[in-house]
Amino acid sequence: MKKIVIALLIVFIVLIGTLKTFNFSNKPTVIKFSSWGSNTEVLLINDVIKKFEEQHPDIKIEFIHIPQNYFQKIHLLFASSLEPDIIFINNQYIPMYIKAGLLEDLTPYFENIDNIYYNEALKCFRYNNALYAIPRDISNLVIYYNKDIFKEKNIKIKGDLKSIYELKALAEKVTTDKYFGVNTEENSLYWLSFLASNGGGALSDDLKSVIINHPESLQALNLYSDFSNKYHISPTKSQIGSMTTAQMFINRKLAMYIGGSWMVPKFRETITFDWDVMPFPSSIQNKIYIDSSGWAMSKKSKNKDKALLFLKYLSDKNSIDIIAKSGLIIPARMDSAKDLISDRKNLKPANSKIFISVIAKSKPTPVNENYPYINDILNEKSLNIFTSGHDAKDVFDFNTIKKLESYL
Repeated sequence: MKKIVIALLIVFIVLIGTLKTFNFSNKPTVIKFSSWGSNTEVLLINDVIKKFEEQHPDIKIEFIHIPQNYFQKIHLLFASSLEPDIIFINNQYIPMYIKAGLLEDLTPYFENIDNIYYNEALKCFRYNNALYAIPRDISNLVIYYNKDIFKEKNIKIKGDLKSIYELKALAEKVTTDKYFGVNTEENSLYWLSFLASNGGGALSDDLKSVIINHPESLQALNLYSDFSNKYHISPTKSQIGSMTTAQMFINRKLAMYIGGSWMVPKFRETITFDWDVMPFPSSIQNKIYIDSSGWAMSKKSKNKDKALLFLKYLSDKNSIDIIAKSGLIIPARMDSAKDLISDRKNLKPANSKIFISVIAKSKPTPVNENYPYINDILNEKSLNIFTSGHDAKDVFDFNTIKKLESYL
């Protein structure tokens, strides 16, 4: 009898140990995931999340949507040790997180990645041969144009524009008392590529020097200002009024609009005239800037294996295609990008292939961990050129350059 009791006790102990390996709480592991995005983008992201959870019932994705002041709020979450496991991030902010040691090196988890993604997108997230984010999309500037206006003026597009001076000449040809030739914007996102196209920029590609005071940069800044203040081929801020320049293009008040691929869904939905895209002036020698957004993983994530599962699912071609087909992004995955352009054959813009062909004449925006502060200075100071008509060399004077250099 005693032996039977002991045997039953042993079986009971083994059974308890076995049961502990199973999860009877029905509580899946929660993976926190943060992203910005419009309502349209959020719907698409939620669709991807739903499909992932269906395949992985043991994982629950807590989606943290931050539509405004995204990085300020992400900073606070990291400071409070409440950071998401997976963070949607862009190349302009990622250096500060890398420098602070907050992100996981993803290199060991992704093989043959150079054969899957555009090299320019990967460069945006590589530091010291380590990869800290998987790129989702790639963005640079193109020129949208009103084909009806060009036909009316009997202007034919003969090859790509070679320089910002050719862009000026084209804008002068299409400017009338009914509409302006092209837009200019105060945000550096737009005018930095204008500088790069002229052989200039704000920071050198190796991040060792400030080059916004170089002749090529100063000439381009002054010309950009002259588009509206001297030549009147671009609207001034007062002429834009309560509209945006995109709305002016939609309303036939602008013959050409400089912007990114993110405008495609809006233009498809609202434009009633014939329109297309052409490349922004660039060359192999004077490449314009390209930016990328992607997914990073917190180094402190307590569930890295499952967070990694979700990250890989997000970057899978099927997931990328869901978002890309909306027209919101140009995928950083080469296969998705090529399929997207192929699928757009019967959709505007007819010349969609430009969105990927221009990548060869693009390079990542030079950024470091202090770039948000550098960019604030660039945007603040440049207003004196664009709105007040000051000469660029007087605005980016000795003291301003020294202040910028202090952030290198």
